Amino acid sequence: MVQVLQAKEVGLDDLSREFQLEWVQEASFFPEWCDDRLPNLTAQEQHQLDQIKAGYLNHLKYPPLLEKTIQMIVVAPLLFLAGLYVPPFHIRAEKSIEISLEDEGTVMRGSLDILLVRDGFWVMVIESKRASFSTEAGLAQMLAYMLANPDRDRPTYGLIASGSDFLFVKLMQDEPYPKYATSDQFAMRRSGDIYEVFRILKRLTTMSESI
Repeated sequence: MVQVLQAKEVGLDDLSREFQLEWVQEASFFPEWCDDRLPNLTAQEQHQLDQIKAGYLNHLKYPPLLEKTIQMIVVAPLLFLAGLYVPPFHIRAEKSIEISLEDEGTVMRGSLDILLVRDGFWVMVIESKRASFSTEAGLAQMLAYMLANPDRDRPTYGLIASGSDFLFVKLMQDEPYPKYATSDQFAMRRSGDIYEVFRILKRLTTMSESI
């Protein structure tokens, strides 16, 4: 009998048991989010990021702040500002995914929010959550989607955005088992954090040219 798992309902324990997914805590596994190669921001970029932050804080006064609203006022402007709507990138929204475990009778299904693609390669999986959700609550779901990347020889990056918080994720699916690590958590209200989120986003997407 085939066991069907819904990606939005899985936990980290499920992924560890079904896929032998391992959490790596060594900084050397995911240096891309914190090394000295992060790009500098222009004054114009800083001004636009300030506007994104102001827009988010304004909408907090009119709850509930749902996932679609987070996409419109936070995620979409960040992607636009980073130049990710023009070649060589393109966006796939609400893409359905399915993972089958050979000979184990388990299938995992789901629909990710945003998939950023460059030349057929999954650059980043982006998942937005309503403002009342923590990024930790979406981590297992994000990893489930990232495990569906058919290109297992290169890293897959993810971004969980709740508007109030941001968390970057890196997954490697090389043998013998998949491994992942996360960045620090960034907060919209914390001074300068939106700048750091944007610098990391630009860094990870420009890295796709050499991966």
